[in-house]
Amino acid sequence: HVQLVESGGGSVQAGGSLRLSCAASGNTYNTFCMVWFRQAPGKAREMVAYVEGDGVIWHTDSVTGRFTISQDNAKKTTYLQMDHLRTEDTAMYFCAVRLSARCDSAWLFNYFGQGTQVTVS
Repeated sequence: HVQLVESGGGSVQAGGSLRLSCAASGNTYNTFCMVWFRQAPGKAREMVAYVEGDGVIWHTDSVTGRFTISQDNAKKTTYLQMDHLRTEDTAMYFCAVRLSARCDSAWLFNYFGQGTQVTVS
């Protein structure tokens, strides 16, 4: 079993930065697919970034160059550094894990965190 706890959300002005953290506990391994996704009211959920088991990373086009996903394996934590935030980044952000080394666009995850709110004004 894996538990995921997000933190780091908050309110920030446009152009500002936040760093989200997703701390994993339980039977965790460093070779899984870790994903950040977001959901804004009235909008479809959107996969924002992921890191695969071998360290390959991907960011969706709308955040490329502004957001960066990374991991600290010793701390079992996945981060999402968000810079140059825009009002359209306002959403609830979630991390999720797929018990597989590979990620793709399929919404197939084994565990989710509770989410952390990001509000950009």
